[in-house]
Amino acid sequence: MGIPSEMRDLWVTHRKRFMIASPAEEQKVLRSRQCTNEGVRAGTKAAAIACVVSAVPTLVAVRMIPWAKANINYTGQALIISAASIAAYFITADKTILECARKNARLQDALRRQSG
Repeated sequence: MGIPSEMRDLWVTHRKRFMIASPAEEQKVLRSRQCTNEGVRAGTKAAAIACVVSAVPTLVAVRMIPWAKANINYTGQALIISAASIAAYFITADKTILECARKNARLQDALRRQSG
């Protein structure tokens, strides 16, 4: 049951021929890709910084504090460091993408008001 793959492929390629993006749509896609790229770059930088910032105290604590030495094994140390890095990446990437999207929306409004 379902659509055979040959028919689906023919329908998809046939459909793409009739859909031509307007210049405004192409600009939107370009701006959204730019926002995504900015978010990935900023998130990566934040994750690298968070990795170092969380690794140093974690490793020092495991070597110096008796409770940490007894209770936090290598897996726990890795989880602490990676959780901080992952959180920093996603929070920073999300904030950067939203900020860029707001900036693009304001630009679009300004252009619409100027032309109208």
